[in-house]
Amino acid sequence: MSPRHSALEAERTRARIVRTAVDEASRLGLEGLTVGSLAHHLGMSKAGLIGPFGSRERLLQAALEQAGTVFRAAVLEPSADVPPGRRRLEQLITSWVDYLADCPFPGGCFVTAASSELDGRPGPLRDRLRSIVISWRTVLTTEVAAAQAEMPGPHRPPEEVATTLIGLSMAANQEIQLLQDPSAATRARKAMCHAAGLDR
Repeated sequence: MSPRHSALEAERTRARIVRTAVDEASRLGLEGLTVGSLAHHLGMSKAGLIGPFGSRERLLQAALEQAGTVFRAAVLEPSADVPPGRRRLEQLITSWVDYLADCPFPGGCFVTAASSELDGRPGPLRDRLRSIVISWRTVLTTEVAAAQAEMPGPHRPPEEVATTLIGLSMAANQEIQLLQDPSAATRARKAMCHAAGLDR
């Protein structure tokens, strides 16, 4: 096997491990994900599973990073070509609710679940999740401010609107995942658009 082919195969194996870890962690929680269960699920040895990462903690960090990448691709990328303003915020909310309703993670929104799991557990995973959440809140606040600049006032502070939107998304995730309410996505979209002042 050539070095190039070997490196490609190693990267594919690493990506497969991370994808499976994300799926399993969305159901079991990051702390509930064990090397033994994941290795069994993938038909690998524990050493083979941990090898590409060096430790379980680094594997969990890779899973968290992948979840963040999936979220950004689903929620932010669809509106990337739309100029900042009302239309972009509308598209962002639509993509956000679509992500919640047809979630790529078996256990629902990974970031929401991880936030509940890690908020009281200091450590590198919590620190990285905190930075991911802060980054998202910053983006959302900026998008709200840009939309408000195009709409007649008065407006609530963008930071307050962002907090409301995030709270509504968490409620929608619960209604979709736990309550399995088929009307949750439609209700969430309307509530989020109203909170953002987009239904004026």
